[in-house]
Amino acid sequence: MIADKEEIHIGQVIVHILDSTVGMPVLSDKVLDYGSDFADFLKAHIFRIDTSDEIRSCSFSEEESTIYKYMEEYDSENFVEISKKTAQELFTIMNQNIEIPPADLLVAEYQVDRHKYLALLKMNYRTSYTHMTSADPWGNNNDIIMQKAILPGETQKLSEAALLDLGAPKYVRLVEKKYDVNGVKTNYFSKLFLKCQGSLSAKTRLSIVNKAVTDVQKKYYNESEQFEVQMETKSIINQELSSEGALDVPVVIEKIFKEHPQMKEEVQEKLEKYNLAETRVEPQNPTTTKKFTKQHLLTDTGIELKIPMEEYNNKDKVEFITNPDGTISVLIKNIGSIESR
Repeated sequence: MIADKEEIHIGQVIVHILDSTVGMPVLSDKVLDYGSDFADFLKAHIFRIDTSDEIRSCSFSEEESTIYKYMEEYDSENFVEISKKTAQELFTIMNQNIEIPPADLLVAEYQVDRHKYLALLKMNYRTSYTHMTSADPWGNNNDIIMQKAILPGETQKLSEAALLDLGAPKYVRLVEKKYDVNGVKTNYFSKLFLKCQGSLSAKTRLSIVNKAVTDVQKKYYNESEQFEVQMETKSIINQELSSEGALDVPVVIEKIFKEHPQMKEEVQEKLEKYNLAETRVEPQNPTTTKKFTKQHLLTDTGIELKIPMEEYNNKDKVEFITNPDGTISVLIKNIGSIESR
């Protein structure tokens, strides 16, 4: 994983217009002549993808993948030709499936520590407004027009993109989104375009583990008990992520269900379907684990509480009290000051 986007050195770049609404691609025959601002734009997108917990590590199907064959043929001299063939391959799929959004395909050769990579960045169009000025005999006429082919900004994440290691052409890392293909939600980018298979992303694995635990807890605990159990579960997961920098699934499941072997067994059965019962999840991006750093509570009276996990775990700061009538009181202690926001 790249530690800083300034480690990325952009080389050749080309853009192909894949607007499936017009029925044919507009493929470029020349590389872009770009400046430092555009290089920074590309670095930001490549860095965001490389450090995303949504990225998946995959390997090409050597027999079926046309893109893999292109990568085997690739060198810097045939950059333009390989990029055009790759863009045509993607456009054919897009043209056959109208739910896949039109886009520009940016193909960029780049280096990190003198190691060469190729980025395939599908820039899905978004709609926005801009001004247009025209002149007539009576003066200037300023107008606002709709622009339907605006590219994603530097801070926006791409729905589909791939990073290919040119030193190991069998492997690819990618992010993707499902779209309707013949009426079925499909990861077309990996299955139809790249034709590769791989593991689930760190974010997906963490989500599956969390959902499996929650589903079993909802089955065994009544509604009034669930909030306390789920708070304790979130605390255990947060402690594991904070201390280990990762989630060792069997260890965490043991901690959560140490007194409930039947519940533990059910969770393990659910996770085995995804081959996650013995896995270790190592999220890299703080946004992935952010939801485990706070307890977010909503009462039936409409009161919302957001409690930092270190405060929740300190009994001198927060206490939950079950009253004789079954209602719950939350006691917040030792407050130095309060601000209204």
